[in-house]
Amino acid sequence: MSDDPALELFLRSLAARDLSVNTQRSYATAVGAYLDWIAARGVDWRSPARSELRAYLAQLSLGHARSSVAQRLAAIRSFHRFAARVGLSAGDPWGSLATPRLPRRLPRVLEVSEIERLLAVAEADLAAAPADDGGLRVALALRDRALVETAYAAGLRVSELAGAALNGLDLRRGELRVVGKGRKERIGLLGGPARRALRAYLEDGRPVLLERRVGRRARSEEEPEPAEIFLNHRGAALGVRGLRYRLERLRGRAGLPVGVSPHTLRHSFATHLLDGGADLRVVQELLGHESLATTQVYTHVSPTRLRSAYLQAHPRARREERAVKR
Repeated sequence: MSDDPALELFLRSLAARDLSVNTQRSYATAVGAYLDWIAARGVDWRSPARSELRAYLAQLSLGHARSSVAQRLAAIRSFHRFAARVGLSAGDPWGSLATPRLPRRLPRVLEVSEIERLLAVAEADLAAAPADDGGLRVALALRDRALVETAYAAGLRVSELAGAALNGLDLRRGELRVVGKGRKERIGLLGGPARRALRAYLEDGRPVLLERRVGRRARSEEEPEPAEIFLNHRGAALGVRGLRYRLERLRGRAGLPVGVSPHTLRHSFATHLLDGGADLRVVQELLGHESLATTQVYTHVSPTRLRSAYLQAHPRARREERAVKR
């Protein structure tokens, strides 16, 4: 990776903004590769010619998917804007160059009945759990049910779900404090089913999983109890990969389409709220979006919401609706 001092300053600025480690790593990779390519051609990165930028864009397009190209260009342009802001260069040379844009895809959303099918699989596991395995299967079924209920009730990102800690959970108030993008905290709200599922898991499931962890070590080697709510079958924190794996198993057994992920539950949470009449700004706050424009994509996948807004706002909508019914 490039050892240019400007890159080091840029990476320090990312760390100062408290961006995630993964974001910092991907930006370092993208910008480092770009600076190396520029330097190998004997070009000053502060003032590359348009022909050089087009050549680099062509190379990126040959070796990467469109989404990857867009992510790398975003990192490079962020670097150039930073350099201009601190006086290292005159401006962003990419600003006058047309770059490919990704088509805006509508998020995949599950119907309420499909959410219920996911939960039914966990319920079936609970009913079929054997009594001679020390309660492990019951504990895992309780955990999986609580996972789905919590993710859907609070609209959590998978990283937020994996990192959810016991000290951030208030079952009495139905609140779960999580850390989202940019290390920003927010409160997720939990309805009755999610609170009941979590209570059952914490009382009858998590202790079983935790005991398996303790049982694998001598008492003198015991480690502090994991802070995370959700544990794996070894009693350690259930990570993002484990969460994805568990949901994929439930998805397959529930007969849901391939591609349903933890983020699908978040999309479904937002869309179902809008279908139920929730204000867009309320949904924005619950999702933890900085910009309302990010939340507005859900209005495109919520025809019930659009129809309701039309019927309430348009002066001739109700008259036209009655005419259609006749």
